[in-house]
Amino acid sequence: MLNYVHSIPTKVFFGKGQIQRLPEALAPFGKRVLLAYGGGSIKRVGLYDTIMKLLHDGGFTVTELSGIEPNPRIESVAEGVRLCKENHIDVILAVGGGSTIDCAKAIACGVFYEGDDLWQMIANGRGRKKALPLVDVLTLSATGSEFDGGGVISNMKLNEKLGAGLTYPAVSICDPTYTFTVSPYQTAAGSADIMSHIFEGYFSREDDCELSDGIAETILKTVMKYTPVALRDPENYSARANLMSCSSVACSGIPEYGKESTGWPCHAMEHELSAFYDITHGVGLAILTPRWMRFILKKDPTALPRFVRFARNVFCLEGEDDQALAQEAIDRLEAYFKSTGIPMTLKELNIDEKHFEVMADHANRNDRLAHAFVPLTRDDIVEIYRACL
Repeated sequence: MLNYVHSIPTKVFFGKGQIQRLPEALAPFGKRVLLAYGGGSIKRVGLYDTIMKLLHDGGFTVTELSGIEPNPRIESVAEGVRLCKENHIDVILAVGGGSTIDCAKAIACGVFYEGDDLWQMIANGRGRKKALPLVDVLTLSATGSEFDGGGVISNMKLNEKLGAGLTYPAVSICDPTYTFTVSPYQTAAGSADIMSHIFEGYFSREDDCELSDGIAETILKTVMKYTPVALRDPENYSARANLMSCSSVACSGIPEYGKESTGWPCHAMEHELSAFYDITHGVGLAILTPRWMRFILKKDPTALPRFVRFARNVFCLEGEDDQALAQEAIDRLEAYFKSTGIPMTLKELNIDEKHFEVMADHANRNDRLAHAFVPLTRDDIVEIYRACL
């Protein structure tokens, strides 16, 4: 087990009715609020009205930034920065899923960025030493952005989608009832995203991190137990609550404590799919993951013991043939994703191999994946993409 640092400064208010804590969450930071949200679903379900009443009654002044995209654009970040500066905003309130929260994180940093090109803040990591305080109200179980300091922003003009260390929310309000109206497609995609956050750290060379591995395996089993329940019964509180809890912990870094960074290969590859084709992130991850697993298992036989552990501890498989156990676990994972209604080929998303080589170069820029669980080359990545067709 390697050394690690635990530092998660976010306070989480979890459960039904926690929206009532919103005024006290915002009050320490000031009265001028930027309310950031996406396509308007918060208005359809009544959450917008609830929040506006709480803010009005609490004496807050509100400036709105709406229309944040599912893969948030640098243009939305720039608009948010402009609004914050013009209205002397004290605190940002992000209401939505990971995309809205990620965008709000970038805005919070961008207000203090000493430069003219905000994309360089994302791409190069400069100027993120200070940020406006951020509070969020979560409406989708997926990215874990409510409990981590990272964010992913897209520049569609450059066909780039990059993750960056930004800022942690000061407070996250996580009420599972706000996910009752999430569509089956987005519920399934979000759940695949949660699982991918686990896979990226679980498949590592450290084999003595029993706490981290145990947490990771429990999250995987919990997601696979409750996603079908949420799909059948969208207002099942237990299912939605368990998925929301898993979402927060999966991307918090906790399931990777004591492990070396792997470079997150499936995320690196999927960000290219989203950057070129603007697809749903969790869907791309679900398509890539089983193909990546089969590829690395074939490329490097020393990966086999980790897959055997996955087979035994997550899918409860038994047998003496380790190779057969590993292959069956991967097959079951792929079948699980398919059972939730996720498209399982790129062709179903009208994606061909036109950009695969360029995407592979981007995914492995600066040899990012040279130190993955099983190192990947440019040609390896192209082969994985082709296996997804």
